[in-house]
Amino acid sequence: MLFLCLAWLTLLAGIRPLMLPDEGRYVGVAWGMLSSGDWLVPTLDGLPFFHKPPLFYWLTGLALQVFGSNDWAARLASVIGAALATGALYLFVSRHGDKRLAGVSAVVLVSQPMFFAGAQYANLDMLVAGMISATIVCGASAILRLDRGLPYRTVLAAAYVFAALGVLAKGLIGFVLPGAVLLAWLLLGKRYRLIPALLSLPMLLLFVAVAAPWFLWMQKSYSGFWDYFFVYHHFQRFAHSGFSNARPFWFYLPVVLLGALPWSPWIVRLGAPKFLADPPRCEIRSLMIVWLLAILVFFSWPNSKLIGYIFPALPPLAYLLADAILTWLQKRQDAQRADASGYLGGSVLLAGSLCVAFVALVGQFDPTSTRALSRQVAPLFSADDQLVMIDEYEYDLPFYLRARKNSWVVSDWQDADIPLRDNWRKELFDAGRFAPIKAQEVLLLAGELAPRLCALGSGTVWIWGKTAQAARYPFLSQQTVAFSDGKKAVWRFDDAQRRRLAEC
Repeated sequence: MLFLCLAWLTLLAGIRPLMLPDEGRYVGVAWGMLSSGDWLVPTLDGLPFFHKPPLFYWLTGLALQVFGSNDWAARLASVIGAALATGALYLFVSRHGDKRLAGVSAVVLVSQPMFFAGAQYANLDMLVAGMISATIVCGASAILRLDRGLPYRTVLAAAYVFAALGVLAKGLIGFVLPGAVLLAWLLLGKRYRLIPALLSLPMLLLFVAVAAPWFLWMQKSYSGFWDYFFVYHHFQRFAHSGFSNARPFWFYLPVVLLGALPWSPWIVRLGAPKFLADPPRCEIRSLMIVWLLAILVFFSWPNSKLIGYIFPALPPLAYLLADAILTWLQKRQDAQRADASGYLGGSVLLAGSLCVAFVALVGQFDPTSTRALSRQVAPLFSADDQLVMIDEYEYDLPFYLRARKNSWVVSDWQDADIPLRDNWRKELFDAGRFAPIKAQEVLLLAGELAPRLCALGSGTVWIWGKTAQAARYPFLSQQTVAFSDGKKAVWRFDDAQRRRLAEC
């Protein structure tokens, strides 16, 4: 079952180019680690990039090294997160429920279009969802075993390790969310006496040993790291209303219902009076309901909302939907009505078709990637050539061209409004504060580009920008455009061409 789920999740991972900005940004950081050989400091265009911890970059960089620099390998960390969530749910339900329910839960989960798309989207959301899911089910298993007097320390240690990896995947939510879910479930079941054993000192030390070293080293290496990473990105951004993606409080309800089609209509059966009164399944059902509601409420509270934030709620939703479906099927069989099991197979087929159609449509109509234009440039591009980007940072360009030099990014870096806008300029501007000397090397003002071209000793320079920008730079308007897709243009300058420029 788990092998088939993994094969399904990887099936279409490489058919479409990286989407910008998210996929290009995070894969670009991983490519920077791999190409520079520095696996400790995440960098964006060579500048320390501390928006997120390093686990996604480590896994993606390793995948690129093992399987080659391609779109499929670039998404493997997200596939791992989805597979971890699926495997954790399946094994937990198999052990504490029954195998048929575990199998249907796994199938419902991986065939939800939103979950399937998240597994094929190269950002941190699905990876941390996998870690959170594994933490919750390992912690719940430890609670059940401890309550019954069975050995529990091994599975509890696994919960603490997954919580630490969740912190390395996306920060404090890696242990705050699963901790809140498990605590609420403990209190609901009146298992107060178990709390001291679950918070034992050896387990807390294990968590710190896994989670803390990278953060301590970054603070030692870059003054102000903790304030920027924890205070700003965790608390100020969580509560601030000025960032992008502002959505109403109820935003995730329709998102989840639409993203779980065709399974989501079964959610109406969860409100039946007898659903929570079934003693054999009440324990697990209560965990799944607490888990689902905790994630929904937590991420609905802040003003800024992204669809990927809600991924940790999809495993418990899949279980509850599968439970409702199997309960209905069993009642029909007990009543000797016509066999309704064909509904399950038909729903799987429909759900799978929706998943494939969604990914195919995104790949067909997403215009953000530079992959098509990069493929035209790649045969002439050397890894040591210099890339220049004008008024736009193309996150995926170094990855697709296998560039090893940091790009020169030309923009108005003296604009006082840069810190107020949540975009690519702010990301590079913030990163430059941790390495000001390096920032002077890669972040150029418009008037600095021509002198920099003239001062470059040798090597080919590739300038990327919009076709209309040639009018702002006289030396570009004098050159023949090497490649263009109508909106974007690429100019190529070898040594001889640069020496002939009037500016030089």
